[in-house]
Amino acid sequence: MRRSLAAGLGAGLVLLAACTPEPPPPDVRDITEIRARVGPRIAREMAEMGLQLGAPIFVRIFKESSELEVWVRDGARFRLFRNYPICKWAGTLGPKLKEGDLQSPEGFYRVDKSLMNPNSSYHLAFNLGFPNAYDRARGRTGSFLMVHGNCGSAGCYAMTNPMIEEIYLIAEAALENGQDAFQVHAFPFRMDESAPPGPSTAFWDSLRPAYRRFEATHVPPRVRVVDGEYVIE
Repeated sequence: MRRSLAAGLGAGLVLLAACTPEPPPPDVRDITEIRARVGPRIAREMAEMGLQLGAPIFVRIFKESSELEVWVRDGARFRLFRNYPICKWAGTLGPKLKEGDLQSPEGFYRVDKSLMNPNSSYHLAFNLGFPNAYDRARGRTGSFLMVHGNCGSAGCYAMTNPMIEEIYLIAEAALENGQDAFQVHAFPFRMDESAPPGPSTAFWDSLRPAYRRFEATHVPPRVRVVDGEYVIE
């Protein structure tokens, strides 16, 4: 049995309000300075690992251990570039169910250019696209669920400003270089063991095949929603 769900509370329960609606400003923020300051270093660090800035990426989130992984495609498979500590996430282990429940989402999401937000009040951000088709089939509600800077959350994953600069620029480069969208798989914990019994057990069991497929192949599986259920291809 893994650590108790109380561990998730200790790591993720937040006191600061964030993830509030952000109306679009009249002009797109110029982040040239961030690109010039951070981009060359990230490109160099990737090159030292035999990776390329602008290659397709894949992101995994683990609530219990407060980790966000960025994987980069290297040939036919993906390799882990960096494991970032999540500064804050909201609620407990388990999915987001409704607007205002102060819960960070779990599940499978796709982020395209339209969800990238250089104008975020939380420095830089990308929207996860919650609720997805699976969430909507279950009547789950919520909005503006993001990965962003700063260190406060009322449902988002807050990474601090230096970390979101790296993550944002890596994602931006991949999308500008031809990746239509990158997947974000948000898990309650590393799913090597059986889920503990509880109200989220069946939901967690639906996430496990995608986790195991990627662990075995290091190729992000295609995830679809068919008749309201996740289907891993």
